[in-house]
Amino acid sequence: MMTRMKKTVALFLTAILMVTLLPSCGNSASESAAAGTASTEASATETVSTGDGTTTSTQTSSDQAVVKIGFAKGSLCVAPVHLAYLNGYFEKEFAAAGITWSYEEVDLTQAAELLAAGKINACFGLTASLIQPIDNGLDIVFTTGLHTGCTKYFVKSDSSINSVSDLKGKTVGVPGLSDSSTMNLKRKLLEVGIDPSEVTFAEYSLTDLPLALENGAVDAVALHDPVGYQAQQEYGFKLILDTGTDEKFAGEYCCQAYVSADLVSTSPEGAAAYTRALQEAAAFIQAEPEQAAEIQLNNGFCSGDLDTNAKLLESYNYSPSVSAGLETFENCVKELKETGDLSDSTDVDEFISQHYVKLDGVPDSMTYDPDTQEFTEST
Repeated sequence: MMTRMKKTVALFLTAILMVTLLPSCGNSASESAAAGTASTEASATETVSTGDGTTTSTQTSSDQAVVKIGFAKGSLCVAPVHLAYLNGYFEKEFAAAGITWSYEEVDLTQAAELLAAGKINACFGLTASLIQPIDNGLDIVFTTGLHTGCTKYFVKSDSSINSVSDLKGKTVGVPGLSDSSTMNLKRKLLEVGIDPSEVTFAEYSLTDLPLALENGAVDAVALHDPVGYQAQQEYGFKLILDTGTDEKFAGEYCCQAYVSADLVSTSPEGAAAYTRALQEAAAFIQAEPEQAAEIQLNNGFCSGDLDTNAKLLESYNYSPSVSAGLETFENCVKELKETGDLSDSTDVDEFISQHYVKLDGVPDSMTYDPDTQEFTEST
């Protein structure tokens, strides 16, 4: 399907990815979205051919699965990975394709090793966080954008800094030097005429960043929700950039579905089924954010309170899009090449064509109608 020059995935990618991959949250549950307590244990179940020639497939053990979906606990905005499981979209799409699958609870800081070892081959992550690891050899392919805008940048309420244009010579606390929040701020700095080298980036754990700002250790911080939302409520920080509303980023998909390049080559139908299920989950969240938040909470996939979680989900655009996801990827790659965050030898056009794909059977987007409980595809 694609021509690709494969690089060797080195073990040091693990260290790079430790701060780049958003953790998902959860355990497994029954097909009924609101029913039962989640469990990740799966019985070994084979693909079954029925009398009318159709096939069905259910969740199976990881050593038998064609598609191995990585998930973890703790993040609200990774809701599509949770809802695709809890609402039965994975089961439906993989059954229709006759593909075996597993839902693997993993430590996503070890994603590079897990992907290289074939322990998982389908996941979800921050677009800009993954570009450097891809450039260093992580052979993955994005397949659809899932939602926009979950990152915010703050200063103290009495700070003289009022916008990104005021950050020259300042220190910004970030959750990782290759994290999407850092990459996207560099892109924004270029837009306002500041060389990113004129800003100091100081690395802290995400949960320590609000206190670092409050104590004056840094001049500004980059925060992913829900930490950003909670910090603003607790400390009264001043918002200077919101990727959900800023003109540059509002239409960009911060989080996207991806699969291993090997899965696209060996089972494009499996990659497509995975992608379709996540598109359905995202479309459901867009239409029913409060119900989606309730399903996550009731099944132990996320912490927090219903009102806050629903408000945050509603504030993002969860309308899935392949074309807008690709445009986001193109923008990121081209601009990060300009900032010097990609190798000098990297060919931008080749990089983009190798690591973003429009899969057969996957629509550009989907919508969900709560009244009819039906999905509508758009091309």
